[in-house]
Amino acid sequence: MTELSKSIKTIFLVFFFLMMAGMGWSQQSNTSYKRRVLEASEVDLLFSYYNQDGQNAAVTGGEGTEELTDATSSIVLRMPMNEDDILTVDVGLSAYTSASSSNVNPLDGGVDVSPFDASSGESRKDVLAYINPTYEHSSDDRNTIWSANGYFSSEYDYVSIGFGGSFTKLFNEKNTEITLSGRVFLDKWNSQYPIELRNGFFDDRITGNGTYQPIFSEFENENRNSYSLSLSFSQILTPKLQGALFMDVVSQNGLLSTPFQRVYFSDFEDFFIDEFQLADNVEQLPESRFKLPVGGRLNYYLNDLVILRSYYRFYWDDWGVQSHTASLEAPIKLTDKFTLFPTYRYYTQTAADYFYPKEEALSTFEFYTSDYDLSDYDAHQYGMGVQYKDIFTSARVLSFGLKTINLRFSQYDRSDGLNAFIVTLGTTFVGN
Repeated sequence: MTELSKSIKTIFLVFFFLMMAGMGWSQQSNTSYKRRVLEASEVDLLFSYYNQDGQNAAVTGGEGTEELTDATSSIVLRMPMNEDDILTVDVGLSAYTSASSSNVNPLDGGVDVSPFDASSGESRKDVLAYINPTYEHSSDDRNTIWSANGYFSSEYDYVSIGFGGSFTKLFNEKNTEITLSGRVFLDKWNSQYPIELRNGFFDDRITGNGTYQPIFSEFENENRNSYSLSLSFSQILTPKLQGALFMDVVSQNGLLSTPFQRVYFSDFEDFFIDEFQLADNVEQLPESRFKLPVGGRLNYYLNDLVILRSYYRFYWDDWGVQSHTASLEAPIKLTDKFTLFPTYRYYTQTAADYFYPKEEALSTFEFYTSDYDLSDYDAHQYGMGVQYKDIFTSARVLSFGLKTINLRFSQYDRSDGLNAFIVTLGTTFVGN
């Protein structure tokens, strides 16, 4: 049994145990008249499909296919432990096929190799499994809420363990809300390097002037740690207007480079196998990064049919990236049960100090990457969704009533040529 299979099995055993325990606890007799924070167990079934394409793959040094498909399914179970406490367990699987990651080893799937074609080898696909439990407690007056959460995920070359908590205080007859939260992630790479940089590599098809001699050496530290602290403030300003402000402080350290992302230098000779250029090195990035996002939300109740939801965020980090994000959503109530959700999101960012297009970095530089996620670009995302909501849960599956169905479509277009299509489907069921 592989490590991934063991991780998936462990996740679902834990989920099954928590679900059974929660159902047992939630059925205990209640002798008080205090209203529960959550009256009955709820189950969310979520599915998303993501498809992208582009011609600037970081795996092949900033030039090559970025074709990728990802299908994610998850189950979120919220269980009342008693009048004041809720246990939420979120488990899921994400299966993807990536032309980009397949070219970590482009030689294992065919005779002719090219950065613009996907290898058919096993590196083209992977599965990520995760579990995210959260325990939440509310005070008797419902003005104080604290929570604690954990996180574990595993895929072929990466394992992540996280934990955190939050504290929320409501004031002014619940018109004002302040939340302080923090999270820690302790991650570890199982580094997979480009095939031509691995020990023992040899191929008699290499062409170029001289002898192929990359400057590569393996990373000694494979750990990546992330620490975040978040503060948010929400206020009901008028009967029709609600606003919120938030700020995050994020610190990362460890292996922040991606081990399989190639870089080509302008002062090195080029070497090929067929049309595939062999790496001069992999990206080299600092072992620390400090991020500071700040922003806000403003929701306005226009009338009984339309609500305007606006969002803005400014982001800064010490790698030289600055970005602006703005979005607008305008839910339109068609009937008592159906609502439309047209959305638009705009994003723009500056390039990181260490970004260089293919063959523009020098081998003498300390840091460099050709990952276009760290380049200068703009992006537009357009979406439309529809929600069905039945507060009486008249449709039933076993002992659960169907509360909501959400279906959304989004188109994402980036100025560097990357584009993506996203479909999400979510359903919520409520127990007796």
